[in-house]
Amino acid sequence: MREVNLTDFAAAHADGATVVDVREPFEYVEGHVAGARLVPLAQLPTAVRDLPRSRPVYVICASGNRSLTAAQFLARAGIDARSVSGGTGGWVRSGRPVVAGLDA
Repeated sequence: MREVNLTDFAAAHADGATVVDVREPFEYVEGHVAGARLVPLAQLPTAVRDLPRSRPVYVICASGNRSLTAAQFLARAGIDARSVSGGTGGWVRSGRPVVAGLDA
């Protein structure tokens, strides 16, 4: 499991990276990275089988704490998981756009 900064994440995102947002639905609808799949942390064990194993999975939350926990879990499951340092809050503070609502 690795932690990536927002600049590296932004480059991966622009290249079509798989992004999993582990926040709760009420947080996600307020604003999330475009294309991020909502999988609340508590539901991650049931979603792990649907995640790719052939490329990195970027995990994001509000600030980077839950995503670290999630990325560690995914790494133990054999997924190349990368926690996004600073989370969605950092993404927004850096001036990058978010999408509101349930659609990514």
